[in-house]
Amino acid sequence: MSVEEGLQISILASGSTGNSLFIQSKKQKLLVDAGLSGKKITQLLNSIGEDPADLNGILVTHEHRDHIHGVGVLARKYHLDVYANEKTWEAMSPLIGKVDNAQKQIFALGKTMTIGDIDIESFGVSHDAVAPQFYRFHKDGRSFVMLTDTGYCSDYVRGLIKNADAYLVESNHDIEMLRMGPYPWNLKQRILGDKGHLSNDDGALVMTDVLGARTKRIYLGHLSKENNVKEIAHLTMENVLKEHDLGVGYDFQVYDTDPDAASTLFAI
Repeated sequence: MSVEEGLQISILASGSTGNSLFIQSKKQKLLVDAGLSGKKITQLLNSIGEDPADLNGILVTHEHRDHIHGVGVLARKYHLDVYANEKTWEAMSPLIGKVDNAQKQIFALGKTMTIGDIDIESFGVSHDAVAPQFYRFHKDGRSFVMLTDTGYCSDYVRGLIKNADAYLVESNHDIEMLRMGPYPWNLKQRILGDKGHLSNDDGALVMTDVLGARTKRIYLGHLSKENNVKEIAHLTMENVLKEHDLGVGYDFQVYDTDPDAASTLFAI
């Protein structure tokens, strides 16, 4: 699908088993994270009519395996530039295999970088990685925000991500399912902590603060296979937004994502 203005996006995969997102403008085609095998990401791209050979680069949020598993393979095969901050590069380099120095691009945390015709704003989050950062993409007065893999969302970050046209926001776990579930207590504490993941309720409360008149789409991301189900995550988001008198279903829509099926390509 060609794009004349704004951005087109597909959440290729989102969940505890692997994460990857495709975003394109008129001049650029980018991945954010490649947390599945190169073969699987190729299949996901093909499912939305895209070819990895047409990609211009990969942005990395942090070094956890479910975000970098296919980065090295894709970078080597298609000679792609890979963008990450210095600490993330140090942490992920031993995990992704050799990447040519010419392909290693530094995207400093808290900075804005222009790649082709897309302005990309990076911001730090609170997660148990060395220097995790997520992104707000700007093109033609429109913007898209990614916010997953964070234990909480600071007031500063909330200010940075206000009133985007669309969001991918973390709805990792249902708190009661996690508390009653099979995970050992130390892992439960990690997930529930300030450097863990946003619960369904936490993600919904962030959205009550940041969505604005421009916002049309909210995608629920990084759902845990063991501690969440789509129906609960979706219902929690909609109920919290309705409790705050926000226009669920007419001002904006809430969408699910999948760990191994790409969302329909959408435009902002």
